[in-house]
Amino acid sequence: MTNFISVQLKKASEVDLAKPLCKFIQQSYPSGDAQAEHCRAAEELSKLRKSALGRPLDKHESALETLLRYYDQLCSIEPKFPFSENQVCVTFTWKDAFDKGSLFGGSVKLALASLGYEKTCVLFNCGALASQIAAEQNLDNDEGLKAAAKHYQFASGAFQHIKDTVLSALSREPTVDISPDTVGTLSLIMLAQAQEVFFLKATRDKMKDGIIAKLANQAADYYGDAYKQCQYKDTLPKYFYFQEVFPVLAAKHCIMQANAEYHQSILAKQQKKFGEEIGRLQHAADLVKTVASRYDEYINVKDLVDKINRALTAAKKDNDFIYHDRVPDLKDLEPIGKASLVKSTPVAVPLSQKFTDLFEKMVPLQVQQSVSVYNQRKADLVNRLIAQMREATNLANGVLASLNLPAAIEDVSGDTVPQSILNKSKAVIEQGGVQTIDQLIKDLPELLQRNKEILDESLRLLDEEETTDNELRTKFKERWQRTPSNDLYKPLRAEGANFHNILNKAVQADGQVREGYQSHRDTIALLCKPEAELNAAIPSANPAKTLQGSEVVNVLKTLLASLDEVKKEREQLENDLKSVNFDMTNKFLTALAQDGAINEEAISVTELDRIYGSYTQKVQESLKKQEELLKNIQNAHQDFSKMKQSNNESNLREEVLKNLAVANDNFVELLANLKEGTKFYNELTEILLKFQNKCSDIVFARKTERDELLKDLQQSIAREPSAPSIPLPTYQTTPAGGSKPAASSTPTPAPRTMGTKPQPPARPPPPVISAASSSPSASAPSGTAAAPPSAPTPAAPTPAAPTPAAPTPAPGASASSTAPSQAQGPPYPTYPGYPGYCQMPMPIGYNPYMYGQYNLPYAPSPVFQNPGQPPYPAPQQPGYPFPQQPYFPQQ
Repeated sequence: MTNFISVQLKKASEVDLAKPLCKFIQQSYPSGDAQAEHCRAAEELSKLRKSALGRPLDKHESALETLLRYYDQLCSIEPKFPFSENQVCVTFTWKDAFDKGSLFGGSVKLALASLGYEKTCVLFNCGALASQIAAEQNLDNDEGLKAAAKHYQFASGAFQHIKDTVLSALSREPTVDISPDTVGTLSLIMLAQAQEVFFLKATRDKMKDGIIAKLANQAADYYGDAYKQCQYKDTLPKYFYFQEVFPVLAAKHCIMQANAEYHQSILAKQQKKFGEEIGRLQHAADLVKTVASRYDEYINVKDLVDKINRALTAAKKDNDFIYHDRVPDLKDLEPIGKASLVKSTPVAVPLSQKFTDLFEKMVPLQVQQSVSVYNQRKADLVNRLIAQMREATNLANGVLASLNLPAAIEDVSGDTVPQSILNKSKAVIEQGGVQTIDQLIKDLPELLQRNKEILDESLRLLDEEETTDNELRTKFKERWQRTPSNDLYKPLRAEGANFHNILNKAVQADGQVREGYQSHRDTIALLCKPEAELNAAIPSANPAKTLQGSEVVNVLKTLLASLDEVKKEREQLENDLKSVNFDMTNKFLTALAQDGAINEEAISVTELDRIYGSYTQKVQESLKKQEELLKNIQNAHQDFSKMKQSNNESNLREEVLKNLAVANDNFVELLANLKEGTKFYNELTEILLKFQNKCSDIVFARKTERDELLKDLQQSIAREPSAPSIPLPTYQTTPAGGSKPAASSTPTPAPRTMGTKPQPPARPPPPVISAASSSPSASAPSGTAAAPPSAPTPAAPTPAAPTPAAPTPAPGASASSTAPSQAQGPPYPTYPGYPGYCQMPMPIGYNPYMYGQYNLPYAPSPVFQNPGQPPYPAPQQPGYPFPQQPYFPQQ
């Protein structure tokens, strides 16, 4: 009697998970042991998918364990990899579990670049395989009963979870097998079967009949709900799977209700309610009788029928002879209680007891994003502090150069190069001088052009794919159901526009650097010359020995030394700022574990203030100290200038020394800017290459998806009818007279085998009824031949096709006077082997595959005669008792 329902598995297309995941890992994590470990984990995940989905699975616990481990792994990587169409794009293709498709169209399938879709389909297979394992259990022992109940409840929970999450996990309408209606129905069926298993166990353990009746009644209720849901949903009855499930559910509902009535009748007998016992047994007998008559091919209930009938017979006999209790009507019986011992097992990850996270050391994507934003905040803060210090240093150098300090207080002889100028000249020469600047400036356009080409190529790939997508969307219109490329590429195009803006600003900055270099190139070149040439280029002047050792000069030297000390402290402070490093991963992980979310801004601001607060204070103190020093230096220089003797030669010399000091500062600034620009272009090249790879990957994925969708569209078009149904001509469906010819009262003679006997010639056509004919015989149907009563009457002939040669009725004549009331036909049978049969020539355009051999829609016509055929013989004599003898032409 036991016949459990199991669910078929979905079939997945092969997917290489390792390649896209490794590419993301290499782009997102620095090279090293951690990156290599993550790539190995990605390869293990790809192997696990092949084991879970790439081969037929046995109906065994080990196969289910593999599926569960893969599902758990998908759940663990979901927060760690950005699976989407424009990031980690992996297209998962699954076939409908129940739709077998057609001969030319194939099965219905859906391809989506969604990890949620993959999880949903894998969980469906987990539930389906659990139902198959449960159906294979031996229900004659406790272990089998417990395993079946556990698996059915797990399957019910899996299908219920899909029902609750499938619409939010997918970006479009799912296939029917994973739609909420379908999986909701499957969940009910699995729950009903789990309840039935508990009923079987209670029966086997010989529990009290009242408890068994409640368990059976609850199972009947579950089966009834499942049947109603199957029946009332629009899509489910179309499935061949559910067409087979319907009668099983209906039968199980009746069987469980009959079991409930049977065990409740035993309870009534124990309570000496003999009338109720008979009433319940009668109801149970009616239920199993319905099952036996309607669903016998699905479920065998012979044993249950015999058991109930024996109990009913015995109860009636005892009541008739002993108790004489009144048998109540069915509607007067008290309803049987219900006891549910089952519930859908909730899906709580991990489902597998042997699960080990392959990416345990990889932080979740939310943490990665928070760390990335924190690093950007930190970089902005450090760059701002460094920029303030560098700006202050450049300001100090500019002020000193304008005052010709410290060269002015070092130039004691008036005909030698000041020591500060010599130091600056030596530093410029050591760093390559003009040649280094020229080479760096020469390299910039090449680096810029390389970056532009990479960016243009990336955007070209997007443009070509988007153009193709738009053309196909215009061609197929609403059939082209996928995300438009224009919408999908918006983030990438925004990123590309940002790169364009960066390159444009870089071009402008390069132009400013070139202009600054051209204005100071000669002075920088002068600094690069040997000391003798440099001394010869500087004008001589009278010495200012009287100022040496004066208080003003000493004050200036002290202030300049303090300013140099501030610059050195600033350089050290800059190095300290760059070297500070703090890993925020643990902070964000702790916040995610405690709160379930990360407030990145609050955490980052707090930590940055704690780490960089002291450095920020030191920078502000350095700026304030420099400001006071520069003010004092300017005041002291004014006193120095008043005491210094001025003449044209000394003024010219001082101007040259100032220009040399400014040239040194410009060289240092130009060299720093050019090196930073070169570094910027090289780093931008790496970023643009990653951007190009991202564009190439998504375009390739879109192309694969496009090819798959085109294939599905071709299959769906092949399944559709090429044209609407063609209406048959009237003469093929009804006779020309408008009514069916009367069937012959005599049997149709069987055809005879002609052998090698020559065929007789064709009979003449039926007589044409003229408009002037008014005899009674003219109105009689001409489709029957005049024959003696002893001759057998042939079957009604096939109606003749109307021909253009039909006579036109005379003006004023009625339709009834111009044509017979039924279609004209030959007065002889139209099948071979019967005397009088003629071989009919094929009409023009005849298709031998359209009609059967003996069911031709065209009647023989005298118009089509074989060449050289003799004329038709004279009509058969009336009253002649036998058919006319074959006519053979004279040779």
